[in-house]
Amino acid sequence: MPPPLPLPLLDHAVIGLGTELDAGEACYRRLGFTLTPRGYHSLGSMNHLAVFGTDYLELLAAPADSPRREVVEGPRGLAALVFATRDADGAFAALTAAGVPATPPQRFSRPVTVAGETRDAAFRTVRLPADAVPAGRFYFCEHETPDLVWRDEWRRHPNRVTGIAEAVIAAADPAGLARLFARLFGADMLRVEADGFVLSLGLARCRMIGATAARARFGAMAPGRADFMAALMLRSAALADTKAALAAGGVTASALPGGGLLVPPAEACGVALGFVE
Repeated sequence: MPPPLPLPLLDHAVIGLGTELDAGEACYRRLGFTLTPRGYHSLGSMNHLAVFGTDYLELLAAPADSPRREVVEGPRGLAALVFATRDADGAFAALTAAGVPATPPQRFSRPVTVAGETRDAAFRTVRLPADAVPAGRFYFCEHETPDLVWRDEWRRHPNRVTGIAEAVIAAADPAGLARLFARLFGADMLRVEADGFVLSLGLARCRMIGATAARARFGAMAPGRADFMAALMLRSAALADTKAALAAGGVTASALPGGGLLVPPAEACGVALGFVE
């Protein structure tokens, strides 16, 4: 069997907004996030980031006439999980060796202005095909200019979030999804739990559970879909400050069992957001 890819690490999570980036930006500012200035990709999409310690959230949209149809027409809410790689060519070779279809590395960029100087933040991505995981998109990202993403002035958030703790995927066949990740990263990166499977992603993890369990836990979302990316759990340095920031933004949060706060999908552009210490 070909060797798996290197240790899986979460680079970022993508919140799909279709064409509605203005609404998404306003929503996530109300949730207490500091957002980067609007970026315009050479591929035809646009974004804002909420940058944390080693990962980030990306609010992603595109104009209606953009060639990025997967963004314009894709599901709203949590739309993609992106793994980190330092070598897009190596990631593509490893995926191919494992018999997992993937696109060759694609390079793109967006201008970033820092201290009065404009430079291109550049990326190289390797994507799994759209039908590989019905719940959403997965790909690998190599940052050629990480200094233009992880900047301290963008890491301080009124809601005190410091990183992504967990992404939750609802799947009609959680075991099938777990087998795909085992092919990618090795079976020892997965563990079986009572309600599904968990993939270790460095400081974060990806939980795969059934759609019924996801809706019971996080509320109504993705009507008519058996597979969808359901929730993000975010680490907070101080939940009292998180609660105050949400209240200041007029956002209603409920208590999570075992501690923490939960913002329902209707108030977070289609994804349930949990905050835990």
